[in-house]
Amino acid sequence: MEPMAASCPDWLATHLHQAGGAVPFSRFMDLALNEPEHGYYGSGRARIGAQGDFVTSPSLGSDFAALLVPQILAWLTSISRSDPDQRLSIVEIGPGEGHLARDLVAALRGADPELLARIELVLVEANPGMRRRQQALLQEADDLPLRWSSLDALRRAPVHGVVIAHELLDALPVERLIWREGSLQQQWVELNPNGELQTTHRPLPDGLHKEIRRVCSQGGIQLPPPDAEEGWTTEWNSALPDWFAAAAAAVDAGVLLVIDYALEAQRYFTARRSDGTLMAVCAQQAGLSPLDQPGEQDLTAHLCIEVVDEAAQRNGWMVGDQAKQGEALLALGLAERLHGLQQLPGHQLTEALQRREALLRLVDPAGLGAFRWLTYRRGLPEDGVSLSGAQGS
Repeated sequence: MEPMAASCPDWLATHLHQAGGAVPFSRFMDLALNEPEHGYYGSGRARIGAQGDFVTSPSLGSDFAALLVPQILAWLTSISRSDPDQRLSIVEIGPGEGHLARDLVAALRGADPELLARIELVLVEANPGMRRRQQALLQEADDLPLRWSSLDALRRAPVHGVVIAHELLDALPVERLIWREGSLQQQWVELNPNGELQTTHRPLPDGLHKEIRRVCSQGGIQLPPPDAEEGWTTEWNSALPDWFAAAAAAVDAGVLLVIDYALEAQRYFTARRSDGTLMAVCAQQAGLSPLDQPGEQDLTAHLCIEVVDEAAQRNGWMVGDQAKQGEALLALGLAERLHGLQQLPGHQLTEALQRREALLRLVDPAGLGAFRWLTYRRGLPEDGVSLSGAQGS
């Protein structure tokens, strides 16, 4: 169902007027999230955690990072074998509030001292508002060398190590595709005569049409799916190829871990999913209109695994293992961690119960446990870079 007309803030109206009064949905989403002064992330307005707009796995507590660290160390150990003197980097792209980075620093304290001495933490944050928040949170995290960088700067000095993209790719601006009168159309956002935001649609540009046809042909995807009705809508992430290219240029040898909501094409592009996967989230409420309150709410779209894999392969990455988050965390010792909570003394009962609830949420198959962990490698042999919890690993 297409959203109703919504009021347009002055800052966004200025951008739309400069663009001739209308922009593709992907441009609207980019402005709503990343405009430096008014965007949800660009301004630093995003609030992540139980008291914020939405929760992430790291925002539930430090156990997520503690479970992830053995996997990271296994990958770094494998990467280091080719050059024992090489500096090793843990790169987090889009670190959000900085919760994961903070907890990784703490969890790495028990690592092998010789390996630890070679590790640095690199945070890549494009939005100045979020970067300021991360710097405030991490100002006392001095156990590891820590620096902020950009993918462009890393391209000039590529790293060896592990790259983490946690709940990042779902916030890349997407195109909205609509099945209208026997053809796929591109959704646009425009100002109506009353100065309000509303959606419209136009024929697909040649470049987008060719991209969709190429990726669908390679991935065996039928778009639209059989039995799609008039108005059937989905998302298409044209930003993925450039993102994977930039990430590849930043890494000489390493493993990329993508953690996000992701679906196989047969579940993503289905006639039953008639309004796509786009979600607007604010104050722990989902299902809001994506046109409402631009810059005040998060906008996300699930990933299609085949589309992500194609973009990665096309830009220098080898596709590796994948697993659901619940399976990966159980393989990394979540059940043992739950059992260990029973050994805590009585005066820590409240802490134990809170951690137990958080750990169970991490593997809830109806929630965070359904996240996909997708791995890609570059400059490395297949041996030694398997993912815990992946089938066959």
